[in-house]
Amino acid sequence: MPALMIQGCGSNVGKSLLVAGLCRAARRRGIPVAPFKPQNMSNNAAVTADGGEIGRAQALQALASGIVPHTDMNPVLLKPETDTGAQVVVCGRRLATVRARDYAALKPQLLTAVLDSFGRLRAAHDLVIVEGAGSPAEVNLRKGDIANMGFARAAGVPVVLAGDIDRGGVIAQVVGTQAVLDPLDAEMVEGFLINKFRGDPTLFDDGYRLIEARTGWRGFGVLPYFADAAKLPAEDALDLRSASSGGPTRVACLVLSRIANFDDLDPLAQEPSVGLTMVRAGQPIPGDTDLVILPGSKSTRGDLAFLRGQGWDVDLAAHVRRGGHVLGICGGYQMLGRTISDPEGIEGAAGETPGLGLLEVDTVMTPDKRLTRTRAVHAATGTPMEGYEIHIGRTGGRDTGRPFAHVDGKPEGAVSADGRISGSYLHGMFAGDAFRAAYLAALGGTSATSYGAGVEATLDALADHMERHLDIPGLLALAR
Repeated sequence: MPALMIQGCGSNVGKSLLVAGLCRAARRRGIPVAPFKPQNMSNNAAVTADGGEIGRAQALQALASGIVPHTDMNPVLLKPETDTGAQVVVCGRRLATVRARDYAALKPQLLTAVLDSFGRLRAAHDLVIVEGAGSPAEVNLRKGDIANMGFARAAGVPVVLAGDIDRGGVIAQVVGTQAVLDPLDAEMVEGFLINKFRGDPTLFDDGYRLIEARTGWRGFGVLPYFADAAKLPAEDALDLRSASSGGPTRVACLVLSRIANFDDLDPLAQEPSVGLTMVRAGQPIPGDTDLVILPGSKSTRGDLAFLRGQGWDVDLAAHVRRGGHVLGICGGYQMLGRTISDPEGIEGAAGETPGLGLLEVDTVMTPDKRLTRTRAVHAATGTPMEGYEIHIGRTGGRDTGRPFAHVDGKPEGAVSADGRISGSYLHGMFAGDAFRAAYLAALGGTSATSYGAGVEATLDALADHMERHLDIPGLLALAR
């Protein structure tokens, strides 16, 4: 079946959003469509129905397509653990942790998995929209490439390049990409589009025509900046907003150096009654905070050291003395305990690190990763919850006798004796409207939104936006 690939002239040019919008546009035309990204790098992952994990962006694109997320949509996922190494997830399962310089040796065997996944998607749907990674202009990485032109050539998929005018230099982005591409790679490119324009798009008419003349490529339009993108789950931690305008319930989330699954915070950011602050390195935890959230982390012990390096442990202690609440999710839950032990060196050097001591629990890292979608009941309010688990490590201790939730009648998580410190492995809990309302009510707050309905409405608005400004029929007609 036909396929089309969106590649970018750089990282973060909006490829994920463009693919989501194209998927929704195709779905509204009655075309059975699926997203695909050969290789992704992100610590913001989603658990699939077949018990694996993929990049969060592909899960959103699946939602835009009206289908259930599957590991075939993102067969290779790289999850950075340090500045020079990452966990390699293949077809939803952890394969190994490798240094960046050693990853190239894995690529030949990974291409087979990529093409197999792509073949299955292509057989099951009438159209596949493919997202590239980074930029094909990084020709130093071309040998063994499975993410951009290496994939496009192997699978015979036509390419459209996206340039980001918001960064400036978009003419050089597109023309320069053509200049450095191998001629056979350049032949795969059918055209370009310009993304994130602010103001009157006609002001770029001369630049647009210049790109067409210099490259010989067809232009598919200039897309104005889509302001509602912030209402959709972000994949890159760089896209996290510093704060929501919000209301009287003050929530602060610590932006850890290896923060993972940070879309846990998105539903809170959409609540008019919640003022959400993302506390970044060098910033103190605001003194008027009602709830501090310690989010997930891809390197729990490393991020615990990072947390202490910012002085946040001192701020947390003061917050607790003032009667504030703390919620740790996944890695954040592990940090709240007495100790974190990694005897096999799964996340770094083997050893044990003292935790924050706010919960009487201890964690031992284990090589098996738990990946599951979960239905639970919140212990304090009796409210049904839905979420997912994606973690290594097992946590136990006295405070687990006061569970945060019950899963199939079994205790999950832990709560302190005074009820103000909680930890849980359940990601995605705040996406449930009933639970979010009950949780905020316990803090003295209110809920006035339907998060899922808001995401669906935003995907429709994105597709409408793209239909107005891009040649969507022309783009879909390219697919082969």
